[in-house]
Amino acid sequence: MAEAPSSPMNPVAETPESHVNGMTATVPPGSAIKTKSRPRKAPELQTVERRNWLIHLHYVRKEFDVCKQLIREQLEETRGMCEYANYVQGLILRQEGKIQESFELFQLCNILNPSSVENIKQMARALFLLGKHRLAVEAYLQAEMKLDKPDWELHHNLGVCYMHLKDHEGAREQLLYALEQNKHHQTFASLAKIYLLENDIPSAINTYRAAIEYFPENAELHTTLGLLYMQIGKYQPAFEHLGTTLTFDPTNTRAILAAGSMMQSHQDFDVALTKYRVAAQSIPESPPLWNNIAMCFFGKKKYVAAISCLKRANYLAPFDWKILYNLGLVHLTMQQYTSAFHFLSAAVNLRPTKGHIFMLLAIALTYLDDEENARQAYEQAVTLEARDPSVCLNYAIFLKNHDDKEGALRMINEFEVRMVKFRQSTGADLDTEVIENGAKLAMLLGVDGSAFHKKSSHTRLRADDEANQEPAKVSQSHMVFPSLTVSCA
Repeated sequence: MAEAPSSPMNPVAETPESHVNGMTATVPPGSAIKTKSRPRKAPELQTVERRNWLIHLHYVRKEFDVCKQLIREQLEETRGMCEYANYVQGLILRQEGKIQESFELFQLCNILNPSSVENIKQMARALFLLGKHRLAVEAYLQAEMKLDKPDWELHHNLGVCYMHLKDHEGAREQLLYALEQNKHHQTFASLAKIYLLENDIPSAINTYRAAIEYFPENAELHTTLGLLYMQIGKYQPAFEHLGTTLTFDPTNTRAILAAGSMMQSHQDFDVALTKYRVAAQSIPESPPLWNNIAMCFFGKKKYVAAISCLKRANYLAPFDWKILYNLGLVHLTMQQYTSAFHFLSAAVNLRPTKGHIFMLLAIALTYLDDEENARQAYEQAVTLEARDPSVCLNYAIFLKNHDDKEGALRMINEFEVRMVKFRQSTGADLDTEVIENGAKLAMLLGVDGSAFHKKSSHTRLRADDEANQEPAKVSQSHMVFPSLTVSCA
């Protein structure tokens, strides 16, 4: 019997087929074997967040140009509603120095996600960088209210804000609380800075010592502690900490300058110059470095080289009074009194509270035969510098040479009083030249010179036999030594 032809109305039922080992087999309709389905496509991320991972990847690699291009595309697709893209763009703008623009983006992030603490913290950071410290404090306090647990970084930044607002008590409280949560070297340094602003050097030293117990290999902590020890005259621990710094960081310029200045103060000029040669490779345009090198040459009596280095330092820092002071000192030594007067006048205009500048200015005016102004400069020096005995000695010599015996007697007595106080407070003695010149002047004035018999165990300069006929030369103890040019910040 012939098969009925198929028609559109009665199609022939197709039997499913399976391909096994390259052969085609017919699968019965009731068979349990089913055809293999195609794998489902992975679900796409939401449009708002689908590029976040790529933006983060380029940001941490510091590939900011590519990152900004991706952010631009993401914001165009989301019509500016992507929080993470705005957040990262704000971070990039801050690094580029566009603080106001970054602050506006963090504000937008806070609108998009009001529950995020990080957005408020970044807003506070931007306000701090803009100098709006009070508004930054308010933002940090608002962020603190939303925290589930204490955040040491938030309290650290609050302490720094209070410090800029000169609320030292509030700053100290916040920084101590931050240290309770986490020991961080920046928090220790900020706390020590507050103590220094209050002129509490022992507390600052104790803070740095506590910090070094937790961070024994931190070069900056050792350097600053060494400088503080130098400031209070404890040179042995200062040298130890500076040596530790140079062990961990042989090119640390602050430590090199400080160590060199200590060697310089002990007349080890060649060793100090060796240290400065290392520092010059890293900071060839440092005014303090060239000032220190110049005073090394001055100590070696190479005055032309000293002036050359000081002129370079003055070119790099024309308003540094210490460099101008040293230029005046070297020109005085070279008997170039007009040039000395020029530089000392500039120094006294920049720092009118330093008695030593007035003393050198008075000596220059004396050699320029301006007795009246020299006398006024000496009076100002004695008033401003209430502890240094050499100021009174120079003034007494000036008065003696100008036939003012009564004034000279008054100044030599004041010199003796100051010298006794100096010995009692420091346990050291004045330079031999200063003591000998004082003894000679006392003998000429008919004053008991028994207080001048105790002499220093070390001699820095030769005594001048004609000191009773001219103003005493300034000993090296009255130079502005390089240690004064090294910042303790």
